Amino acid sequence: MKKSAPAGMMGRLVFWIKRCIVTVLLLWSTAIVLFAFLPVPFSAVMLEKQLSAWLSGDFSYVAHQTWVSMDDISPHMALAVIAAEDQKFPSHWGFDFNAIESAISHNERRPQRVRGASTLSQQTAKNLFLWNGRSWVRKGLEAGLTAGLEVVWTKRRILTVYLNVAEFGEGVFGVEEAAQRYFKKPASKLTPTEAARLAAVLPNPIRFKANRPSAYVISRQGWILKQMNLLGGTKVIQDL
Repeated sequence: MKKSAPAGMMGRLVFWIKRCIVTVLLLWSTAIVLFAFLPVPFSAVMLEKQLSAWLSGDFSYVAHQTWVSMDDISPHMALAVIAAEDQKFPSHWGFDFNAIESAISHNERRPQRVRGASTLSQQTAKNLFLWNGRSWVRKGLEAGLTAGLEVVWTKRRILTVYLNVAEFGEGVFGVEEAAQRYFKKPASKLTPTEAARLAAVLPNPIRFKANRPSAYVISRQGWILKQMNLLGGTKVIQDL
């Protein structure tokens, strides 16, 4: 008995969907292996922002990034993002389950002010391979990619890539671009105070400005500096 036309079309659609999924998974797997030692030329979020600007008719927007190795990044900067974003980064395997439970509890009580619980590993996976926004699909993909990064990459490599793809302002991606733009110096020369200032804007680098800090940014900068000291200083980075 011949298949009906709709059934045949559905079969072909399912075939191509499966093929696309397998292709994407292979590309991601290959990228994880290659970027374990190769510089990352751009991220998915950078591409998303650039395409979004062009599609909206904004041809002045340019996503700037300059890759640097961890040896060319001030250890104060690496420590600052750990202190600000993920203090358990050296010891966890990609996920901070206590922070996730705390965020879920907070969001149930105050749904108007959603709190995230993403580790630096999760943020690196999202920035590098996925898109901005909140959805269960994206979070599921992020979890799988995070596990892949933790298995293949070292902690030092995850932190290096994070610092090179994180957004620090409008069109400003990576710590080298941010250091040059806001402090007129290379990332290797950032002081603890400057590093804490850059880390302070990470929750919302479009709203918060490193070069024009609000009272909130200044307050958060001071808190980050205290946390950097409490963590034991840059020895944390040396031990990664």
